[in-house]
Amino acid sequence: MVVSAAMEEDSSHPSSTQGPGGAETLDKSLLVVDDDKVFCDRLARAMSSRGFAARTAGSVAEALAAIETAAPAFAVIDLRLGDGSGLDVMRALKSRRQDARGIILTGYGAIATAVMAVKLGAFDYLAKPANADDVVAALMTGRLDTPAERDPPMSADRVRWEHIQRIYESCDRNVSETARQLNMHRRTLQRILAKRAPK
Repeated sequence: MVVSAAMEEDSSHPSSTQGPGGAETLDKSLLVVDDDKVFCDRLARAMSSRGFAARTAGSVAEALAAIETAAPAFAVIDLRLGDGSGLDVMRALKSRRQDARGIILTGYGAIATAVMAVKLGAFDYLAKPANADDVVAALMTGRLDTPAERDPPMSADRVRWEHIQRIYESCDRNVSETARQLNMHRRTLQRILAKRAPK
């Protein structure tokens, strides 16, 4: 599952620098944040082989220190870290560098978390397992030199409907239990379930 956010036009791409001969080169500094050291190192190596200048961090604290030292142009951040949430890392990155592109990478896929990640500045939300090619495609989407087809982001009504459906299915289609978990009146939930999915 990928949820993408349209960034403001002026800050949609990480900053470029002048290379030899005055040619513009993309800043491809990258921070990979994951408390699975084997996965983190492997992804960093794979991204380095694809032209990124990758650094790693195994915790929220390490990631925040790395961002404070030199905020990267790109980041791949695990949602659940041993000492906190990857969303805190995303928030800190966007605070230090508005033009940074980051994605939240997690094995705990949930629409509500995806929406929160996007609100905090994540450009994409990828569910594990995702290989280096998936990550590169997510990070570079929208750049003129790497065109890619993207699905338009879901509307707020559709996101809400999808979330309700997910809870409904996890409760074995029990309306009363679903309403309890959503803190919603049973009749209100029944009306929503009876309607067709919003666009």
